[in-house]
Amino acid sequence: MNVQNTVELSKSTKAVSDWWRGGVIYQIYPRSFQDSNGDGIGDLKGITQRLDYIASLGVDAIWISPFFKSPMKDFGYDVSDYRDVDPMFGSLEDFREMLDRAHDKGLKVMIDLVLSHTSDQHPWFGESRASRDNPKSDWYVWADPKPDGTPPNNWLSIFGGSAWQWDPRRLQYYLHNFLTSQPDLNFHSPDVQDALLDVARFWLDMGVDGFRLDTINFYFHDKQLRDNPALPIEARNASIAPAVNPYNHQDHLYSKSQPENITFLERLRALTDEFEGRACLGEVGDAQRGLEIMGEYTSGDKRMHMCYAFEFLEKRALTATYAKQVFDQLQAKAGDAWPCWAFSNHDVQRHASRWGLDDAAIRQHTVLMMCLRGSACLYQGEELGLHEADVPFEMLQDPYGIEFWPEFKGRDGCRTPMVWAAQDEQSGFSTGEPWLPVSAAQSEKAVDRLEADRQSMLHHYRRAIALRRAHPALASGVQSEMRQVGSVLMFQRENASESVFCAFNLGAEAKRVDLPEGNWRVLGQDLGGVDGEGSVTLRPAQFCLMVRDEG
Repeated sequence: MNVQNTVELSKSTKAVSDWWRGGVIYQIYPRSFQDSNGDGIGDLKGITQRLDYIASLGVDAIWISPFFKSPMKDFGYDVSDYRDVDPMFGSLEDFREMLDRAHDKGLKVMIDLVLSHTSDQHPWFGESRASRDNPKSDWYVWADPKPDGTPPNNWLSIFGGSAWQWDPRRLQYYLHNFLTSQPDLNFHSPDVQDALLDVARFWLDMGVDGFRLDTINFYFHDKQLRDNPALPIEARNASIAPAVNPYNHQDHLYSKSQPENITFLERLRALTDEFEGRACLGEVGDAQRGLEIMGEYTSGDKRMHMCYAFEFLEKRALTATYAKQVFDQLQAKAGDAWPCWAFSNHDVQRHASRWGLDDAAIRQHTVLMMCLRGSACLYQGEELGLHEADVPFEMLQDPYGIEFWPEFKGRDGCRTPMVWAAQDEQSGFSTGEPWLPVSAAQSEKAVDRLEADRQSMLHHYRRAIALRRAHPALASGVQSEMRQVGSVLMFQRENASESVFCAFNLGAEAKRVDLPEGNWRVLGQDLGGVDGEGSVTLRPAQFCLMVRDEG
């Protein structure tokens, strides 16, 4: 299937209400995508300029990281006005233009709603901290100190230190699961829930196609403020926070993932369902119960449409053993959950570097993602085969990296500017000095160079996405139980009209595997897969896709 056909197929599915089921979503980090005015920071007009490129990938939707008004202490994830665009990104009119243009090209637009917390510059917080008896006094999580003046419990911030910050105005502590400048909203207040649902309605009325919901399991806290228990060393998992962060020492039973969250998610889903074809994608941040929570939050048709956990965003390599383990756990804990898989995003080291992949392995992993049951998120630049950029300490912007340097270098390495034209100033990202340095190593894989090579990584991504679109069994069919033969991962995807057999050698040695019974023909030869009769030998990083020939 060529690129034009892929784009036309995208347009033809625009009105389908369940477009998200098996859809491919392209994440844009707006600060680093395309700068249109030369100030070194990407913006909404820059996204509009690049919509033809995005549509050419064949994806269903774009997810845009926050562009709301913000003091930018956490680069937009600290919102000071939910209903307006920060001037560095443009204006509401720029957003409307981008939204209309994207829809004209058959692209859905999802925006990143950060509901668990605001900036300390938000007017809500300014009023809440003014006194203990004002109308918004309970809109944030306030608590008295212990008798000795220390915080009310042992909860920790993901960004380091206590999750409580003393406020001299109220003579109380306020909760912040992230930076001290990101106070947590109190979802136990019905007024807070109503205000946030009004925010969602504002953007739905404008025409957005859905939301990526940041830290969706952090909305509620335990009203009794009970201490989190300690985790034994063998149970600690660094998928949510880096290993050097003591956040991993606790089992966060009470600071997040509370049962009351379900009711709010059902309210949010009911609102979303008032609008045709909208969808909610939740981010589940939990190192111990991520898959279980994903199942709870996507169960039935009254909660979230889909969620993603961190199983494939952590340091652990995607081996056949681990992939089977994840899917076995998902089936056991949440068989009807609808996952959304991602290998890279704006918060983790790019997977090409994190897993030490060469180009052949990157290509294989791309096809694997397009074959897994669930939806898929691609992160800008992933389609170029980009590795993590090296950002020296003196140029770091990320407070997370600055706090834990050098053992953890933060998130700037995956947030450096997109590379569009290898020979242009700042690789085509900006005519000014960029907010993060453009990576010279990444520039070697700029879009213009890869466009000219039909065998490049960019064209491979297009073919892989087109394959998924051409075979509904891969997008939304059922998935058999995964099987593992040594380093080879095997499974089948089926719907009423076809059955697709998938095998991936994720190891370092060649392995011969038997094909299922039946007549099979090779699928996706232009992706580099191999054929076989009865059995097939897969070299490292090879894969085999076959469709059952019912004739």
